[in-house]
Amino acid sequence: MSDEKVKITIRNNGPIRVEGANFEVLDAAGNAFNLNGRTAISICRCGASKKQPFCDGAHGECQFHSEVQAYELPLKK
Repeated sequence: MSDEKVKITIRNNGPIRVEGANFEVLDAAGNAFNLNGRTAISICRCGASKKQPFCDGAHGECQFHSEVQAYELPLKK
């Protein structure tokens, strides 16, 4: 497994962007989606995408609004 970090960006008013050379996306049963070699994908946050769990741009049509700013999580117990 590669030591390269996977970058996850929460886009304001849009999807979660996942970028990196070595990640996988699993369904609830643990089955992997075939990403066909992609090193970047967008995960839907608005719930309106017809290609769940992936983004198809529907957030622009449904006027999804969510702005997120980074913060520090409390110490792990």
